[in-house]
Amino acid sequence: MTSNKKIIELTKDDGLSFKNIAPFLKVGQNKSSRIFSYIGLGIGMLLLLCAVQMYININQLMKDKNPHKNGYDFLSVTKTITNQNMGSDNRFTDADVQDLKLQPFIKDAAALTSNQFRAKASAGDIIPFSTDLFLESLKDNFIDTVPPSFKWQPGQQDVPIIFSADFLEMYNVFSPAQGLPQLSESSIGAVNIELECYGAPGIKQEFRGHIVAVSDRINSVLVPENFLLWANKTFGNAQDVPAARIYIKTMDANNTALLNYLQQKNYHVNKDKTKFGRVKQILQAIVTGLGGFAVLVILLAIMLFSFYLQLMIARSKDNLQLLLTLGYSPKWLSKTVAKKWIPVYAIIIISALAITQLFQYIFQHNFMGAAEQLSPWIHVIVMALATILFLLSVFINHHLIKKLLNNL
Repeated sequence: MTSNKKIIELTKDDGLSFKNIAPFLKVGQNKSSRIFSYIGLGIGMLLLLCAVQMYININQLMKDKNPHKNGYDFLSVTKTITNQNMGSDNRFTDADVQDLKLQPFIKDAAALTSNQFRAKASAGDIIPFSTDLFLESLKDNFIDTVPPSFKWQPGQQDVPIIFSADFLEMYNVFSPAQGLPQLSESSIGAVNIELECYGAPGIKQEFRGHIVAVSDRINSVLVPENFLLWANKTFGNAQDVPAARIYIKTMDANNTALLNYLQQKNYHVNKDKTKFGRVKQILQAIVTGLGGFAVLVILLAIMLFSFYLQLMIARSKDNLQLLLTLGYSPKWLSKTVAKKWIPVYAIIIISALAITQLFQYIFQHNFMGAAEQLSPWIHVIVMALATILFLLSVFINHHLIKKLLNNL
């Protein structure tokens, strides 16, 4: 009975610690594999924390590079024309438009309807200039400047027009060489435009056009939707015409998911408006690759440390079996042995966090000129990740030791 009581007492952890069983474990051998596993784990954690912090930095630096208009970005989308498909119909179908609308990073999409008849514009005697004209229409909520006068009803002779600011700039560039007057945005509305629409041979109708607004967003000559639908049917005998161009409404034109989607669909957008998104896409790919490499280094370090634990327990097998015979429970042994490496993991993760903080401070002050949109302190997500890595390392270590002791 006395020996049984001693065995029961040994199973308790009161007053017992790793020091009581340290002489039975051969922890001092294979120092090289243990040290290399520590170094590998530290490097891997440092790379991973730095990669996550740089990923956050990229998002913070790039998010304001493309200014929003009314909270949204508007992009003109066309299908990419190549030597292989230039003989095909590269217009958008209704299914294409619906597919765009279903994407989570696209708030809305609208097709631009184009004229299916010949249109000619002239400015009379004031500006002796005439040209064939292309007309388009778009939903009003996609246009940046829509005055109340931008309306048309069948039978109305006046056709309101929204003119592109880029087109006005082009006109003012070449007009002096042609002896034509230059026009401002405010004065262009006073110009009376003679709009001629041609249909089948012998069919022609004249309208009075006047520019009611200038658009910075839409590079086109816009007329009201109901006018163009009526004119296409009347002069072009065309209805439900597929669109060659679509405008999309999105929260962020530089969203990498949006750019990847457009690239996969072989759609073309103005690269100047998405250039920061493409830079962001490349930088994020590099940082993601670095993060993947860091995870691989961490896994290899954990594997190396597991080999060290296996060797340690294999060489201490007889002593550990003796401890089990004396009454030490496998649960207490695994818990006590695992605790030995908790300070090691804590030192590794704190060191990695400290170096990451140093890199962030140097990056913000020396490379970014103390940019206000970038904090000199590491992000809370990085700190949370460090905590998760610490807890995960402790858990994996305890699980490995417990499994090895249970196999004795």
